[in-house]
Amino acid sequence: MRHEAIKWPENIEDARHLQYALSGKVKIAPLVKDPVYVAGVDAGFFGTSVIGVACLYEYPGLNHSEDIIKIAESRFPYIPGYLSFREGRAIMMAIDGLKIKPDLIIFDGQGIAHPIGLGIASHIGVLLDMPTIGCAKSKLIGNYKEVGAKKGQWSPLMYKGKVIGAVLRTRDNVKPVFVSPGHRIDLKGSIEIVLGCTDKYRLPEPVRRADFFARKLKRDMIK
Repeated sequence: MRHEAIKWPENIEDARHLQYALSGKVKIAPLVKDPVYVAGVDAGFFGTSVIGVACLYEYPGLNHSEDIIKIAESRFPYIPGYLSFREGRAIMMAIDGLKIKPDLIIFDGQGIAHPIGLGIASHIGVLLDMPTIGCAKSKLIGNYKEVGAKKGQWSPLMYKGKVIGAVLRTRDNVKPVFVSPGHRIDLKGSIEIVLGCTDKYRLPEPVRRADFFARKLKRDMIK
């Protein structure tokens, strides 16, 4: 589904109804095939404008392929748990702009680690019907035990008695990231892909690049 075909809610009541409807369509299952192209996406904000960035890499070699930046007007306020309604249009515009369709997308945000199991990675994963992963810098919900200090060690992120993600160490002795499957992938596969996309930085390279451009463009717009 392309971004032009989507009508995004502009109020909390409509957004809540849509979240519940889409949450029932999330599929958590092992990847059907290994990705050849992985995109990382992120968004930045400047006034009422939302900057959507998509950065494409070959996988597993992590050869950079393409960057797309799109700007859309925000029509939804900042409300925790409803991030996709603020960022979604701009991010989907950036994804649509890629010349090569990614096989999997990593989001700087949550997958099923969300109060009703529909973070931005799950939300857009369902809309696009493709594998997605949430890789957030901070926790939205859940509890976990301290993670080991070495890269690759992780602790289950628990919520209401269920495992909803992993608190994953991507570099030795560096703060962990919060990984959760978004759609059409499981937790094991999500951890493997995130680690496979992580080199010398805390964030997976496609997301790190998207985050960099979103921040840079915001700074440039402020000048």
